[in-house]
Amino acid sequence: MARSVVLAGTVRCERCQLPPRWCVCAGLGPVVSALQVDVMMHHREQWRPSSTGKLIQRVVSGARTHLYQREIPRERAAVLHSGRELWVLHPMGEPLSEIALPPAENVQVLLLDGSWGEAAEMLRAVEPWGRRVCLPMTGKSRYWLREQQGEGKFSTIEALLALLAALGQREAEAQLRLHFELHVYASLLARGRKWPAAEYLDASPIKAALPEFLSRLLERRRGEPHVARTSRLERERETE
Repeated sequence: MARSVVLAGTVRCERCQLPPRWCVCAGLGPVVSALQVDVMMHHREQWRPSSTGKLIQRVVSGARTHLYQREIPRERAAVLHSGRELWVLHPMGEPLSEIALPPAENVQVLLLDGSWGEAAEMLRAVEPWGRRVCLPMTGKSRYWLREQQGEGKFSTIEALLALLAALGQREAEAQLRLHFELHVYASLLARGRKWPAAEYLDASPIKAALPEFLSRLLERRRGEPHVARTSRLERERETE
């Protein structure tokens, strides 16, 4: 049974899941899009502070999360949004380039949030619910908090970013990207990874978009250590 990171000795913000020293909740406003976003989250993922599925639920207006447990199957009717076509994103799906793109307001996307093995398990359970869609994503992931296991492997939120761009939701895509990059950057700092964080920031849009907030984020507060020490238990859970 997974244990709370709070019980492991790390105090965290209830919303962003970061230690209070690096809390990012005040950094950006909500992301608004015509696309209906749902996340199917593996039950193990709920214990991982770096989960981008949690980030989606926190910052995307109207986003919903459905916990996946093999012993308690989810009902399709409880997830499906009336009047929208359900797309399940997966690399083995129908290429988006071969689909006549509908307006974003006609689409509901179901994102599978977990490890690659966990996502495969969830796909078997939800595949009959809708259309399996593959996005044209290349290059390297910006999700530096976990190994993406090779070229062309991306996090849950990066798949959503690609879909928003493809459906013409450019403002929502840009705002969500700032949320994502701020989450990764602050998490690197919270883990005490000062130099990777600096390298990440150099190539990030948050450097120009949020200079004042980043300056406050880096201020050392009285009585606080310069960097956080991540517990061994927490590091192990992040790589499961």
